[in-house]
Amino acid sequence: MKAGKIIAFVLAAILVLFGVLYILSAFSPDGQTINLLVGAILVGIGLVIIWLAARSKSQAAAGENVTLKIDLPANVNMETLKCKSCGGALTMDNIKMVAGAPVVTCPYCKSTYQLTEEPKW
Repeated sequence: MKAGKIIAFVLAAILVLFGVLYILSAFSPDGQTINLLVGAILVGIGLVIIWLAARSKSQAAAGENVTLKIDLPANVNMETLKCKSCGGALTMDNIKMVAGAPVVTCPYCKSTYQLTEEPKW
């Protein structure tokens, strides 16, 4: 959690606390009705700050890039990787990770299949 969010939550908690105290003081024998209004405003501002702090995303998370390195099974030679359906040449751009498995989409015939590891013997 970023420091800005922590500060916002602490400030909101303080506002809500003082707002509740003002509301409670309005019901004392010598309390004033203005305390009820001030307390409601403080609690409202505190709740809005909590809502805004919880809703906001940090800039790092919003613009974060994830790099996924694909480790192909066995000894795959990229110069010889060809489509099983049409025999077209495939590149690394044609391989995507889907549910943790390398999946090839042929740019020529549009067939999609999972790369399988051939036995090494």
